[in-house]
Amino acid sequence: MSVKRTFDFAHKALNQYPKNDALVTKKNGEWKKTSTLEFINQANKISRGLLKLGIKPGDKIGLITSNNRTEWSIMDLGISQIGAISVPVYPTISEEDYVYIFNNAEIKYCFVSDVDLYKKMQVVKPEVSSLAGVFCFDDVDGAPNWKEILDLGEDDATQQEVEDLSKGIQEDDVVTLIYTSGTTGRPKGVMLTHKNIVSNVLGSDSRIPRDKSINYKDLRALSFLPICHIFERMVYYIFVNNGISIYYAESIEKIGENVKEAKPHYMTVVPRLVEKVYDSIYNKGTSAGGIKSKIFLWSISIAEKYNLQAPKSFAHIIADKLVFKKWREGLGGNLITLVSGSAALSSRLNRMFQAAGIPVLEGYGLTETSPVISVNSFEKMRLGSVGVPLSNVDVKIAADGEITVKGPSIFGGYYKDDEKTQEAFTEDGYFKTGDIGHIDDDGFLFITDRKKEMFKTSGGKFIAPQVIENHAKASKFIEQIMVVGEGEKMPTALVQPDFNFAQNWAKIKNLNIGTTPEEMAKSPELKERIMQEMETLNKKLGKWEQIKKIELTPKVWSIDDGLLTPTLKLKRKAIKEAFIDLYEKLYDRK
Repeated sequence: MSVKRTFDFAHKALNQYPKNDALVTKKNGEWKKTSTLEFINQANKISRGLLKLGIKPGDKIGLITSNNRTEWSIMDLGISQIGAISVPVYPTISEEDYVYIFNNAEIKYCFVSDVDLYKKMQVVKPEVSSLAGVFCFDDVDGAPNWKEILDLGEDDATQQEVEDLSKGIQEDDVVTLIYTSGTTGRPKGVMLTHKNIVSNVLGSDSRIPRDKSINYKDLRALSFLPICHIFERMVYYIFVNNGISIYYAESIEKIGENVKEAKPHYMTVVPRLVEKVYDSIYNKGTSAGGIKSKIFLWSISIAEKYNLQAPKSFAHIIADKLVFKKWREGLGGNLITLVSGSAALSSRLNRMFQAAGIPVLEGYGLTETSPVISVNSFEKMRLGSVGVPLSNVDVKIAADGEITVKGPSIFGGYYKDDEKTQEAFTEDGYFKTGDIGHIDDDGFLFITDRKKEMFKTSGGKFIAPQVIENHAKASKFIEQIMVVGEGEKMPTALVQPDFNFAQNWAKIKNLNIGTTPEEMAKSPELKERIMQEMETLNKKLGKWEQIKKIELTPKVWSIDDGLLTPTLKLKRKAIKEAFIDLYEKLYDRK
């Protein structure tokens, strides 16, 4: 069947790829399976229930979950197939942002996952005149439950109305409003149509590798990146479109346990997660001691020299049997690929995972582009690049190096904000990504930096902080780093050490650097050791880019503290404000 609207994916799956575990969520220690048929039947009940509540095409419905779960998928399908608009919102934003988003979108009803979010909504609700009710997926005392909507829709006498509405939905109709969390300023509502998302799903589909020896009934994906983010959501639609079962992880903390249980063939990741997986593997390999650690470090040296185009050496085959095989088993043993987005992945790490038989396909995009602009594939891959642009996306590099794009997946504008919409496009209709990059002779796109994040020192030199930061994070000592120095005489950096690694290092060196982040951040020995890492990096940088001073921050940067976005990007303004005393110290003003 032809797919034109996002809800068509599920109906196609029922016709071509029916299975008993289309969606799977862990509840009370057990994986609860929902079949393709049950998925659609429940979504139809939601559609009928919402119609009985008075929901009409174009009405907005909020979705907020702490973790991905089956109910989110059912709601998404039930909302979209009657022409209503879903507004997925991150669970970690401030109450002030919730009030702004809910009022801006004029949300009628909101569905939340748990008691904490329900309580948060009780604070928000009096401030939002359009909000008629809040429903909870979990059973919470005193809270209306989403099952009430299922019960409302139990009678299928109005199913014809659902189908009539569904038939009338056009591909250019808005299906979702996604508010960009952003690193500064008020959230902006990105309007995405069915066509935007469907064209991106179909354009990206061929880049996802297949193993034709595996029956679709056995194919599984593990989903844990926030599904309210367009990256995870678009890939979710790819999985539905291909009959791949979606297992929803309990949380990022339990990902190691869940991956061994679900044994997925596909996973989406962000670079920070790949870094954490590698750090865990490295710490385990080097702490074994004796001959085991020597073999592990030897295998790492083999991986670092791996050439994707050359046949595997005899040494590589031995390293695979002794070491890399265990890496794959630790990730469930079935992975065909990891798909990485949201930020740049270091070429060194990418090379090592490729060498270990865990291919990472790095891609690039934004919420406004639904999201994929380009992505590597097994057939066309170049480490350090974000792949070749999709066939239905036109990429043009502007005179100042900014990547601009045009195509069916590019959004129509920001909700109720014509001025920002106009600013987002060039005169000839290309969307301005805000990223700097270039395309090589073979058509591979490379991202250099965020245009908005580049800054100029008082000496007039431009600094691209992300490039320096990505290189620096290859160090085991550095968990997070933010290069600063706009309008200052030189660039410097605020560094959040990997406190666990630092403690292990201090133990081996018989140093007392303290036990808490606050104590370790004040340790001159740790600061000096991390500065050595920066000096090694400085040799690869231009003189004007070199980091000559650092300060260690006394706490872990997190989403909850408002220092990272939900996709683990730096919130630069917030970080600078949080550590303003250390910033002033970098320039001898404290």
